[in-house]
Amino acid sequence: MKNRICAALLTLALCLSLAGCAGGASSGMSVSSPAAEPSSGADSGVQAGKAYTVGILQQMEHTSLDEIREAVEAGLARGAAAGGYTVEVVYKNAQGDPTAIRTIAEQFAAQGVDVIVPIATGAAQGAAAAAQDVPIVFSAVADPVAAGLVDAFDRTTGNITGVSNGIDVAKIFALADELTPGIGTYGFVYNEGEVNSQSIIEKAKAYLDAQGLAYEEVTVASSGEVQQAARGVIAKGVDALFIPNDNTVASALPVLAQEAIAAGLPVYPTADSMVRDGGLATVGINYTVLGGQTADMVCRVLEGTPIADIPVELVNESSVVVNGDTAAALGVDVSRYVQ
Repeated sequence: MKNRICAALLTLALCLSLAGCAGGASSGMSVSSPAAEPSSGADSGVQAGKAYTVGILQQMEHTSLDEIREAVEAGLARGAAAGGYTVEVVYKNAQGDPTAIRTIAEQFAAQGVDVIVPIATGAAQGAAAAAQDVPIVFSAVADPVAAGLVDAFDRTTGNITGVSNGIDVAKIFALADELTPGIGTYGFVYNEGEVNSQSIIEKAKAYLDAQGLAYEEVTVASSGEVQQAARGVIAKGVDALFIPNDNTVASALPVLAQEAIAAGLPVYPTADSMVRDGGLATVGINYTVLGGQTADMVCRVLEGTPIADIPVELVNESSVVVNGDTAAALGVDVSRYVQ
C-alpha cells in the first residue's frame, strides 16, 4: 500500500524565497543550466552569459541528502535563468568514505570550480580541510560551530558559510507526547562519530533530563549495524525511539522502522524524509526548502557577494509530518494532521 504521508505546515518564520541559483548531474557527470536573457539582477555585477561551475559533494546516498541535492540543483537552475548566466553542476557522492570526501574536494579545487557545496557535516568538514581557497556553501550541517566550520553563525571569516538544519528537539518531544502519551523512556540510535548527531543527542538528553524522563542509547559505526542496534535498544524496554539527523542511521531508517513497528513502538526522527522512510512523525525541516535556501546562498556568492557578508542561516520553515501507514500499523490517531 502506498504511503499516506501528510504534512501540515507550521511556518515558524518568514517563508523562504526559493529563487536560487544548475541542472542535475549523476556521479561523474555534469550538465549546464540553460542561459536566459539578462534580468534586473544584472546590477549585481554578473556578466550576462558568464559560465560558472558548482561542485556538489554529497556525503552519502540516502533519502534526505538526495532530496537536498535535487533541490539545490533545481534552485541553481532557477537562479541561473533569472540572472542570465549559466551554471554547470558536477555532482560527486563520497559513499560515506572520509578519504573519498577529501579526494573529491581536492579534485574540485584543482578543477577550479567556483563554489563547492558539501551536503552533510562530514562532507563540509572534509571540504573545509581540503579546499581552503574555494568558496564553500554547506548544506545540512546541524551545528556548524561544533563542527569547527565557523566561529559563530554571524561570523564567517573564512571561505565557508551555509545553511544549518538545526533541530528544536522540544517541539518533537511535545508532538510525541501528543500522539503517543505516556512515554517514559526513549531509545536513541546514532553514530557517535557524527558531530551533527552528538549535538542533537545532547540537546535531547538535556530536555529529557529536565522533564524527568529516561533514555537508553545504542551507537553504531555503519549502516549495517543499525538493525541490530534497533533490536538492542528495543530490548532495553524503551517506549519510543528518537533518531537525530544521523546520516548513518538515515541510510538504514526503513530497517530500523520495521523493527520498531514490529515491537509496537513509534519512531520520532528529526527529518521529514525519515518519516517517509517509516518513522511515525516529526516536527522537521523540509529538505526541499533547505536545498532551495542553499542554492539561493550559492547564487549570491556567484554573483559577487563575499563569504564574509553571508552569515550562516537556519532553515526558516518547518512542518509537522506524519506517516499514515506507520500510524495505522501502530494504531495511532494522526487525523489532526491529515488533510
